[in-house]
Amino acid sequence: MVSGRGQNSLDEWFNPCEKLGIAAEHGYFVRWNKAAEWESNYSIPDREWKHIAEPVMQVYTETTDGSFIEAKESALVWHYLDADHDFGSCQAKELVDHLERMLSNEPVGVKCGHFIVEVKPQGVSKGLAVDKLIHTLINNGKAPDFLMCIGNDRSDEDMFESINSKASSSVFTTAPEVLACSVGQKPSKAKYYVDDTAEVIRLLKNVSGVSSQPEVVSQARVTFRDVLDYVE
Repeated sequence: MVSGRGQNSLDEWFNPCEKLGIAAEHGYFVRWNKAAEWESNYSIPDREWKHIAEPVMQVYTETTDGSFIEAKESALVWHYLDADHDFGSCQAKELVDHLERMLSNEPVGVKCGHFIVEVKPQGVSKGLAVDKLIHTLINNGKAPDFLMCIGNDRSDEDMFESINSKASSSVFTTAPEVLACSVGQKPSKAKYYVDDTAEVIRLLKNVSGVSSQPEVVSQARVTFRDVLDYVE
């Protein structure tokens, strides 16, 4: 699970999932399972930029009903999902422009996502988080033969690009099957899409059904064709 949300929220939401690995704050923090400690390969961030960004975000929060600021360990996020969507979108565009001007000399990037505007350190992204995950698995002798990535946010495009590039990468002795899937039909680096989260759940159940079939277990390799056949 690769998410932009913070450790505490993800820990609470996925508390029952003891074997689930989680990358929080776009991969700034990683926990391989519930029993493991959170770890980070990044140096302690320079937080001076927060003293610049937060007052700017606060101005937009005060003028946009339903919006709020989320302070994370590595980032600041302005949420406007509960605001008037048209007004919120206009405010978000203005906020991005304002923050980019104010933070032009700081080691951070400003991104507009799914009803959010986020400021986070440069060099932190979901795509890099996926790259590190795959390389760790390979180094541990657990190279994946099937890569499936599903997401609905602009920040998820980095992950799609990452796993698409892995299909022809020399890091694998055998190229893995790749399924990049966006939620909602829109321009995307993902080849496939589903309409909503209900279809995501259905797809995951189908993948689980395929991997538990005796003939698939015996050949020790799940293929995209298996998944499509199971869905159909």
